[in-house]
Amino acid sequence: MPHIDLGVDDRMFPGISGLTQYRPETAKPLMELAEVLLRGPSTLSPGERELIASYVSSRNECRFCASSHAAFAAAQLDQGMTMVEQVRCDLDSAPVSDKLRALLRIAGAAQQGGRQVTTELVDAARGAGASDLEIHDTVLIAAAFCMYNRYVDGLATFAPQDPAVYAARADRIVTFGYLALRPA
Repeated sequence: MPHIDLGVDDRMFPGISGLTQYRPETAKPLMELAEVLLRGPSTLSPGERELIASYVSSRNECRFCASSHAAFAAAQLDQGMTMVEQVRCDLDSAPVSDKLRALLRIAGAAQQGGRQVTTELVDAARGAGASDLEIHDTVLIAAAFCMYNRYVDGLATFAPQDPAVYAARADRIVTFGYLALRPA
């Protein structure tokens, strides 16, 4: 049960969905940020950026965000949920490019704290072909998802157990994006 009354059925509006209904004026910039970071123009695919969000959310143990973004990544990556799970379980042996692995290492460091992102991690990402913009966006995705995770878990929002719930939401995100989640 959420720590505060969101005024909605939490099973119909789990996780951040209920929070966007509760505070539409804060939902707007939060969803606009998610839209730009995860679906806006980038040399990283939307699936790769969703994978970064899922990876950070998993490390933060935010069930709703980790499950949501795992489903969103899986829906947009050729290897699907199998690869998402491999990344979350063992990044070193996961079947991702060297560049994406280096960026995920940066995301994991940023999740621990901004100063954990070292020159060595950045140099390794550059050496694997990452651009400065990709490094920037990776750190920003990681930082933003630390905030989203703390928002969702800090108010004890409902997180469904059934992976099918998240998979069903993936179609909506892939088709309509994050701006469709916020109230009109």
